[in-house]
Parts: sequence; C-alpha cells; structure tokens
Amino acid sequence: MTPTIADFEYRRVPGDGDVTLNVALGGSGRPVVLLHGFPQTHLMWRHVAADLAADHTVIVPDLRGYGRSDKPVDGYAKRTMAADAVALAAHLGHERFALAGHDRGALVAFRAGLDHPDRVTHLAILDVLPTLDMWDVLHGASAAVAFHLYLMAQPPGLPERLIAGAPDEFFGFFLDQWGADPAAIPADVRAEYLRACAAAVPSIVADYRASAGIDVEHDAADRAAGRRLAMPVTVVQQDWGAALGYDAAGLWKAWADDLRHSTTTAGHFMAEQDPAAVVAELRALLRR
Repeated sequence: MTPTIADFEYRRVPGDGDVTLNVALGGSGRPVVLLHGFPQTHLMWRHVAADLAADHTVIVPDLRGYGRSDKPVDGYAKRTMAADAVALAAHLGHERFALAGHDRGALVAFRAGLDHPDRVTHLAILDVLPTLDMWDVLHGASAAVAFHLYLMAQPPGLPERLIAGAPDEFFGFFLDQWGADPAAIPADVRAEYLRACAAAVPSIVADYRASAGIDVEHDAADRAAGRRLAMPVTVVQQDWGAALGYDAAGLWKAWADDLRHSTTTAGHFMAEQDPAAVVAELRALLRR
C-alpha cells in the first residue's frame, strides 16, 4: 500500500500550463504550501503537515517531475516550478499563502518569493542556499560533497543512463548519507521514495540541470537588479557554512531584509528527524 499523509485528501490539481500535480490537502484556516526536497516526495512533510492542519489549510504537492505529479520533458526552471505553486494555490481558492520549501522545494520557494511577492506572505527555507550562492561556495575537494550537482549538470544522455543503471543505490546513497537518524524515514516511506525516484530519473536530472543554467541566469539578473525578498523569511540549515567556509546567514541577508536564520543538528531531513522543531519555526514565522 502506498503511504499517504493520514487524514489528508488527495487530488489532481492543475499547475502552470498543462502540468497536473498530485496534491495532499488537509485542515482549514490560513493556507500554507509545503514543497518537498530530493530524493523525496510530498511525504517528507507528513508529520509537519498533520500538526499545521490543526489551524491551517495545508497544501502539500509533489513537485512537477517528482512523485506522482506529471513529468514533462522540460519546464524545470525554478521560475516555472514556482508558477506551479502559485497556480495550484489559486486553483484551490488561495490568492495569498505562506510557503515553505525543503532542498529542491526550497529553491522553488525562493523563486516564488522573488517572482510573486504579492502572493507569498511568509517564506520558509530548509537546508539550501540560493542557486547562485550555492555554486559560488563550492570550491576544491570540499565540493565533492555535492558531486551529484555536477553529474546532473551534464548535457542530456550520460547522467540519465548512469543513474538509471542503479537508481536504488544512487538515490539511497543520499537517504543514508544525509540523514541523522535512519529511523526517521521508515521502511515503507523509504521504499516509496526510491520507487518514485527510479520512475522519474529524466525529470529529476532535468530539474538539477536547470540549476546549472537557467536558474543561475535568473538569480544573477535579480542580484544585478537589487531584487530582494519582501516578506518575512525564516531559514533553517545544517551548519554547512562552518564545514565549507562561508557565512550562510550573511549570504541570506543579501536576499532578505526580514530574516531569521538558524542552524540545526537534526540533519538534512529535519522535517522527518525533528518535525516539532520545524513546526515551531513555521509557527513563529507565521506570527511575524
């Protein structure tokens, strides 16, 4: 049986253009959209979503190209994926909403905050840097921690073939290496992550490839124009700045005026490892 978020309704909801997204819906009240990361699906939010649903409408999609959402051949610029989130919320009757993203979903959320400041009321970013900054801080041998970024940045063909040759080993590597507690991702959820990723190799690679091209162009244009995030922003990260030699809070302050930045020891999969702490951060953000 496919795992689901308990007591949430599932629908197919239009995103941007012709893409349809698999979406879990629960609760009532001020809307919050939660965007998942890699190598996961919307299920990574299962604990956080259930808590927030006590007093919020919680909208939890699989990103385009992931999970059980549509997987077009192209259209993986974060600008396009951000438009999915805006279109999805509007289709459900929410012109304004809070937005939280983890990893790849956080890059989408960041882009939505820049492109749609009239729609995104509050923004939470979990364990990522903006694409432009991410590439800038990777140097020398320490950049080996992000080998997958370089692999999936290559032209179409080789990355897809290599990953498709051993998908469980490839995607499972990140679940094992990035998690602080293996028990935080139970066997049935892990199996669903691996199944979903193996079925989405071309679209996952396309998502990453966009972050070595068009996403960098969009971030660079915004930096040159002095564009900043206008809404309250919360960023929670592992202490990668200490590990790789950069000032994470300083990088984020260049993008956001109203910023709360903190580090966690809960590992990359913090929404599963320590959901209570993530919920506390999100509720504090929503009160700002």
